Amino acid sequence: MKTLEEIMSWVSQKERFEKIEDYIEFSKYYLEFIQTELQAKIIAQNENNYCFFQYRRDGEYNVTRPINEDLFLTLSDYEKIASNMENTLKNIRDIKDNELERKYVNNFVYTTQQSISCALDALPSSNTARKVNGDLFERFMQLIIKTLGLTVDSETISVQVPNSNEFMKYQNDIEIKINGKIAAIGSVKTSSKDRIDKIFLDKLMYHRLTQTDTPYFAIFLHDVQRAGKEPAYKVGQTFLTGHFKAYTIALNPLDGVYYCDLRPIMKTDTLLKEHIKSLDYLLCEDIWSCVN
Repeated sequence: MKTLEEIMSWVSQKERFEKIEDYIEFSKYYLEFIQTELQAKIIAQNENNYCFFQYRRDGEYNVTRPINEDLFLTLSDYEKIASNMENTLKNIRDIKDNELERKYVNNFVYTTQQSISCALDALPSSNTARKVNGDLFERFMQLIIKTLGLTVDSETISVQVPNSNEFMKYQNDIEIKINGKIAAIGSVKTSSKDRIDKIFLDKLMYHRLTQTDTPYFAIFLHDVQRAGKEPAYKVGQTFLTGHFKAYTIALNPLDGVYYCDLRPIMKTDTLLKEHIKSLDYLLCEDIWSCVN
């Protein structure tokens, strides 16, 4: 078993996460560690399916972000699901009608990335740790979509402003290409907090400047954060319902919004249900309409 010091050192080195197998290897060690080496597991006061991990002295007693236990796999379940994940992804359309297998894919992604996130939470709070988390999630989703058999790029492109010598630059997290041309653009963020407005505006400006209707989708891991004070920690929602609805109705809807950890309102509100789905919908169904 790895020590927390070894886990923190590992997760800080982005170059150690180049393949899906690298992500799986790390997650197994993290899931093994938390079985016996935590100071405590704290249940959220307002949403009991969420918990927080508290580290011992070696992690300065830091408390992690919220973890949805309905999605977060145990080590034994993770090992079983991860062992066949590459084959599942390569044949993803075969599980379109298999609700259980689709759930496994969604939970696999959630558990893998949250293992990274929680390990980073053991480090002293810094913007560097947050950037590492975002970069690794972006790379993870690129690797997953590549494993589906699609051509994926992540690049900065320059689009000329009409009637001008000026250019507007777009740094796209995911570009799905067919015969060298962009078939769809994806934005990948761990949460929509402070980011949702820009994604809608990027789509609008990109379409207007290029005079195309290229599909533009967004992938989010979750939209929750830790709230309250010890020991009465709660889950706070970071999803801005009003902003999302305003941009969707009054500006331009995104061509797909996907979460590993859907908020309850996303499952009950009529407009949100129409525009927001779990990640498996993108991988099993929606992404293929962009390339066919």
